[in-house]
Amino acid sequence: MRRLAALDGLRLLCALAVAGYHFGDSWRLDGVRPPVHHLPNASHVLIYGFLGVEVFFMISGFVISLSGWGRTVREFVASRAARLYPAFWVCVIVTAVVVTAVPLTAGVPVTGVPPLSDVVINLTMLAEPLGTDPVDTVYWTLWCEIKFYLIFACLLGGGMTERRMRVFCTGWLVAAVVIPAFQPGEFLRELVMPDFAPYFIAGTTMFLLRRSRRDWRLWALLAGSWMIGLHGVLLRTLDLRPGFAVPVWPSFVLLTVAYVTLLAIALGRADRVDWRWLATAGALTYPFYLLHQRVGYSLIRTAHLRTGLPAEVVIAGAVVVLLGAAWLIHRLVERPLMPLLRTHIVGAPKPPVAAGAVPDMRRA
Repeated sequence: MRRLAALDGLRLLCALAVAGYHFGDSWRLDGVRPPVHHLPNASHVLIYGFLGVEVFFMISGFVISLSGWGRTVREFVASRAARLYPAFWVCVIVTAVVVTAVPLTAGVPVTGVPPLSDVVINLTMLAEPLGTDPVDTVYWTLWCEIKFYLIFACLLGGGMTERRMRVFCTGWLVAAVVIPAFQPGEFLRELVMPDFAPYFIAGTTMFLLRRSRRDWRLWALLAGSWMIGLHGVLLRTLDLRPGFAVPVWPSFVLLTVAYVTLLAIALGRADRVDWRWLATAGALTYPFYLLHQRVGYSLIRTAHLRTGLPAEVVIAGAVVVLLGAAWLIHRLVERPLMPLLRTHIVGAPKPPVAAGAVPDMRRA
């Protein structure tokens, strides 16, 4: 199976964008002064890295549909569990150890030290629904992903077809618009995910367009998800409080560019891109994302306050260290454990479709 190498590159770019936002804008590097003090120019650009989460969800909608099409529910669950849990287990433990070993730097708290009971619950990846504080706040996105996986598994179990996926995504998008206006119970809001549903729907729709690009209903659905997504990033941008004015128009431009880029990949415009380093980039994305925030904060604050190096140098160094750690986790943990966990859940399945691989284009 050929991989969509460009998709791997886009994933790492999103992870680096989110890290840039966290390191450059969402905290006080020395615990006192706002981010713009340390990065007077870069912070105005890095602030838009928050959009990496929205793009992650779009990519997830596309990749899960691409790799999950034609599987049984059990095969799908095995694939997702094997993909998510090995690196997650290690990153939870590493993060807990780092923030416990370095709870204070020059008298400035980095983050709270998680109790052992919280760490154990976090290992299930269900800390949020179980009412437990996450070891790292970035784990909130994993709960969104899991809810999407549950929705997708239900579609698989019900007999997935292009028509059913299109109808479901249309209903889901309508619900994402209507439900906030009626302020329903928390359970329904949690299930529908109105803030992020448009991005999962957009990615899924792009997968359907890869199979049936002449279906005008899919194009209309994609346009609807884009317009609702623009409204979402408007609210998200206005909610930012970095200590300086944040123009909204770059958020609109960047989200639109992300839609166009992923659509081009989905429609095969980048199928011939076959740079090996992009596959490595894709492999680093998940462990890097899991490690970057709390471990990165500890590394950055410690290095900055103890060495006096400029913020730009310290942040760049932390990114390099985290990428190196991500590579080690991929090679030493993910590669040996993923096939073992998959086989344990589903037995000896047929070789799985790689995330980003090009599937059979015949209609299922």
